[in-house]
Amino acid sequence: MKKFFKILMWLIIVLIFLGTFVYLFNNSRGKEVTYQEVAPEIRDIQRTTVLTGKIEPRDEIEIKPQISGIIAEINVEPGDEVKEGDVIARIKVIPDESTLSSAQNRVTVAELDLEEKRLAYERTKTLYEKKFESREKFEQDQTAYQRASQELEAARDQLSIVKDGVSNTNAQQSNTLVRATITGLVLEVAVKVGSSVIQANTMNDGTTIAKIADMNDLLFKGKIDETEVGLLAEDMNMTISIGALPDESLEAKIEKIAPIATEENGANTFELKAAIGNPGDLKLRAGYSANATVILNSVENVLTVPESVIEFAGDSTFVYVVVPGEKVSYDRQPIELGLSDGVNVEVKSSNITESTRLRGSENK
Repeated sequence: MKKFFKILMWLIIVLIFLGTFVYLFNNSRGKEVTYQEVAPEIRDIQRTTVLTGKIEPRDEIEIKPQISGIIAEINVEPGDEVKEGDVIARIKVIPDESTLSSAQNRVTVAELDLEEKRLAYERTKTLYEKKFESREKFEQDQTAYQRASQELEAARDQLSIVKDGVSNTNAQQSNTLVRATITGLVLEVAVKVGSSVIQANTMNDGTTIAKIADMNDLLFKGKIDETEVGLLAEDMNMTISIGALPDESLEAKIEKIAPIATEENGANTFELKAAIGNPGDLKLRAGYSANATVILNSVENVLTVPESVIEFAGDSTFVYVVVPGEKVSYDRQPIELGLSDGVNVEVKSSNITESTRLRGSENK
C-alpha cells in the first residue's frame, strides 16, 4: 500500500513538471500579430475650437427709485413683458420730520400772507371804485394778492410732495411711481411690498427694484485660452449650442475680444463677446450655459486618413502601406500631412491614393 502511494506521488510530480514545461514553451513562442487595414477617404476637414460661456442680454437695466420710502405696491413679476413707461411699483413716502415741519410752516405763513393781501386788495378795490384811490395802487394790491395766492398753492404742493411724494398739479408723473425705462422682459424683482428703498445719491447706489432686459438682443460671453486667442478675430462666425436646448443651435458673430487677459486657475484667458442672431420663436433665458464652436480653418473634398495610422518620428511622419502578396507585409513610407480635425488628417502625399491600403490598429 505504501508503495502505491509513493508511485502516485512521483507520478503527480512528473505531471506538474511536464505541464509547466509545456506552458512556458508555448508562451515563449509568441503570438502572431495581425492588423486591421484602412483605406484613405475623401471628406471635408475642419479645424475648430470650442468656447464655454453663457447667454446674457446686451443691456440689463436696473430700475431704481427716484425717492426713498417703502414699497406699497408691485405690479410685475419675473417673466412679465413690460413697455417703456409702464408702472412697475409704487412707493409710499416716509417724510423726514424736519422737512415736513418746514413745509407745514411754509403753508401757514403763505395762508397768513394771502389773507393779509386779500384784505388789502378788497379795501383798495372799494376805494378805487369810489374814486378815492389811484389805479396804480389798485393794480399793485391786485398783483400782490395774486402772487400770495400762487405762493400758497406752491407751498401746499410742496407739502404734498414731502408728505406723500405726489404733486397736486402733476400726480401722473409722481416720483412715487416707479416706471420701466426700456421695453423688455422683467428678469428679477428684488424687493417685496413693505421693503424700504432709498434713492441713488453720491453716498450709495440706491436700491434696485427690478431688472429688465431686451431678450431679443443677446450676447454670448465666453473665455478663450491665450494659446488660441490669436486665431480668432472680430466678425468671425460662431455656432452656439445651449445645454438646456440640445436640439437647437444659433448663429453668432464675434464682436469683441478683450485686449487684456485674466488669470484663472493659473491660465490666462481672454473674454469674448459675440452677438447672437435673431432667435425667432426660440425662448431663451438669461444665464443659459452655452458652448460656441468656431471654425478656424477648413478644406473640402480632400484625401484623408485616420490619425491613428500615422507614426510620428521627430518632425517626420510615416504610414505602413500594405504590400500585396501571399504573406502580408508592410512598407514604411513617409507621408506629407495637411489640416487635422483631431480624428482625421488631410493627406498631401501624391503616392497615397484612395486605393492604397494602410496598416491600422492591432487586432485583439
